[in-house]
Amino acid sequence: MPVPYRIETPRLVIRNYHPADAPLLKQAVDESLAHLKPWMPWAQNGPEPLAVKQQQLRFFRAQFDLDNDYVFGIFNIDETLLLGGSGLHKRGAAQRLEIGYWIHAQAVGKGYVTETVRALVYAAFYCHGVKGLDICCDPRNQASYSVAQRCGFTHKATVSGKALTPEGKPRDTMIWQLEKPASLVAPFALRLYDAAQQRL
Repeated sequence: MPVPYRIETPRLVIRNYHPADAPLLKQAVDESLAHLKPWMPWAQNGPEPLAVKQQQLRFFRAQFDLDNDYVFGIFNIDETLLLGGSGLHKRGAAQRLEIGYWIHAQAVGKGYVTETVRALVYAAFYCHGVKGLDICCDPRNQASYSVAQRCGFTHKATVSGKALTPEGKPRDTMIWQLEKPASLVAPFALRLYDAAQQRL
């Protein structure tokens, strides 16, 4: 089955972006720039005009539809606030996906990223049939690797100079991995939907 376009958890709606979400994305990123810039290279360009955000979301949707890359917004349950973003990315070996994430500065510490990652782990294994998942992060970013730990990922390696800091300097990268379990149980009540909004 395809990667779900929409996932509903007890507290969140995790779905592919629409161009109409651009104002919510711009607000969330602009309000979180100081929080994001130490870790996210893309945050260095902020604040960006609304038109740029609209183009980004059109690109994200196109890549999702083509099964090239799966970028999600993390919304509150009534979809009036963008709490952060996540994604399933084809960056490594075949039949593996990498999970990335960021969170609004005012939503830190509420478990939203952990809830999102657990939902995406289930969706990736149950729907998309991947063999394994990766999370890669800066070793200094304790908040990021703590999510990997809480979600059952194992620290496989720390690679020197694998990536660049937002300032363009080489940095180490922690690699966390999770293999497909023999049996798969949803971590909490989940509702998964395809592109036509049909329940999976």
